[in-house]
Amino acid sequence: MNQTKAHVSEEKKKLVERLRELMKKRTLLVASIKSLPGPQFQQIKKKLRTHAVIMVAKKSLIEHALENADEEMKKILDYITSDYVLIFSDEDAFELAKILADNTSPAKAKIGQEAPEDIKVEAGPTNLVPGPDISALSAVGLKPKVEDGKISIEEAKVIVKKGEVINEKVASILGKLDITPFKIGIEPLAAFCGGKIYTNIKIDVESVIKDLEEKYSRSLAFAVSLNYLNKETIGFILGKAGVHEKIIDSLIKENVKSPEFEKKESEAGEKVEEKLEEKNEDNQTKSEEEE
Repeated sequence: MNQTKAHVSEEKKKLVERLRELMKKRTLLVASIKSLPGPQFQQIKKKLRTHAVIMVAKKSLIEHALENADEEMKKILDYITSDYVLIFSDEDAFELAKILADNTSPAKAKIGQEAPEDIKVEAGPTNLVPGPDISALSAVGLKPKVEDGKISIEEAKVIVKKGEVINEKVASILGKLDITPFKIGIEPLAAFCGGKIYTNIKIDVESVIKDLEEKYSRSLAFAVSLNYLNKETIGFILGKAGVHEKIIDSLIKENVKSPEFEKKESEAGEKVEEKLEEKNEDNQTKSEEEE
């Protein structure tokens, strides 16, 4: 019994061929566009035009395009679920991920989201007028007061700690205060580059820089404590030596002025005088004997 092959349109065939051609580029990256509004997606796509080609295609067509690919590259299919795009580029996977990270937009907090960092409300005036918002601000731990007809925050306070889930009250207040703690954009999920699949490629430049600064600070302090000399530590080590010099000088001066030191100095002086007198008496006796 003959089986009838499913009809594949010319348009789909051309798309598969296009995918195969693009897969020859250095990097094939699967990214999520979940919760990314259409206008922002188009804006990011336009910015990436000189770095990459972004395409949306059905998973079945991608599977056809990967029929003759190596087994490692086929593993990219495991990361294609929903709300995704394919990005083809001659850039390295991590360089491409950084470009995507640089093209994100601030977004308001939504109920149920997990705070990426501590979310802090700074002290100072707001654009809110006195009314129900005073109670709403108090409900999330803030201290509101009225100044010049507007609500002001008395003290800065972290209202959501890193990793905590944002509730309805907090989401509402953050929105009213126009605080946008989240970033939305095209989020990297996995990439095939250099014959390997990479999954941990999401880059948070600000966090990486902050982490490096903290590690540098700790290592610098440790190197100074060891008196390890280089161009970064020499100034601190000389400064430390100067401080130690002042401390030692101060201790010496304190000891010189102490009663105990003065007593010892006096006793030493008396002994010297006694010896001088004894010597003078001996000299005088010898002189008399000679006469």
